[in-house]
Amino acid sequence: MRKKWQITVPGSTANLGPGFDSIGLSLSLYLELTVSLSETWEIIHLSEHLPQDFTIEEHLIYTIAKETAARFNKQLPPCRIEMKSELPFARGLGSSAAAIVAAIELANLVCDLNLTTQDKLNISSQIEGHPDNATASVLGGLTISVLDDEGNVDTIHIKELDASFVVFIPNVELKTSEARKVLPAQFDRGYAVRASANANMLAASLINKDYERIGRYMESDLFHEPFRAKLIPNFDEIHHAAREAGAYGTALSGAGPTVISIIPTPIAEQFVNKMKKLFSEHEILLTRADHQGISVIEIGNDVLA
Repeated sequence: MRKKWQITVPGSTANLGPGFDSIGLSLSLYLELTVSLSETWEIIHLSEHLPQDFTIEEHLIYTIAKETAARFNKQLPPCRIEMKSELPFARGLGSSAAAIVAAIELANLVCDLNLTTQDKLNISSQIEGHPDNATASVLGGLTISVLDDEGNVDTIHIKELDASFVVFIPNVELKTSEARKVLPAQFDRGYAVRASANANMLAASLINKDYERIGRYMESDLFHEPFRAKLIPNFDEIHHAAREAGAYGTALSGAGPTVISIIPTPIAEQFVNKMKKLFSEHEILLTRADHQGISVIEIGNDVLA
């Protein structure tokens, strides 16, 4: 007999404007792994968002799970993994962070690591290099986080947001590494003070659930959006149209190229319908904040053939 688990991890958006590398929000778009112990390694992709041409040894799930096991002096046993994903790759919806979080949980289960939530936050954020997407995928909801020099994460966690979110996904990829290349190496003091103040006001508005201010400060970023906007299809047009249609605010999702709007839930249907007419070349999805974060279900035992 062999155990079988289902690991579900929400995708996420990061930054929400000026909350650069520190604010994350989980979304109800998911990565799902069905895992069982096996005699040999097998990873099966079941979604169009997942590539069909890959090697086990270079697969992100395998490499991160193996690395996690090694941190605790464990050897990762062979597994059969079926993967489904609603997260397009390199679009700014936390696909890599979700995979990292799922891989850590995989190692936790099959190697009996007994990781705490704090362990999962620390390890995933260390691997990502920043805590925004990873903490949101682990905890669900909204997270405001910092990763210190020792690799420890401190997070303020907000579970409930009374709003909906609309993502505008273009048919182009933009890797975070490429999007970081257009950022300035430094800012002058006055500019940095203004940028920091806007980030502080966004964080305070999110904690207070002041949606009008959330929208205002989402659109007041000085850290990255002014420099990345030229890489994003229809960035200015989406901003303007979303505001005209009643959005609280609109920002890049992570490094882009996806753009995300926060909107009042009562206008969700009409907002999406209008945006689909205006931006037919984008995939436009209505989503919400996921409030659970990573979840694991043991789905029974298989007979090992």
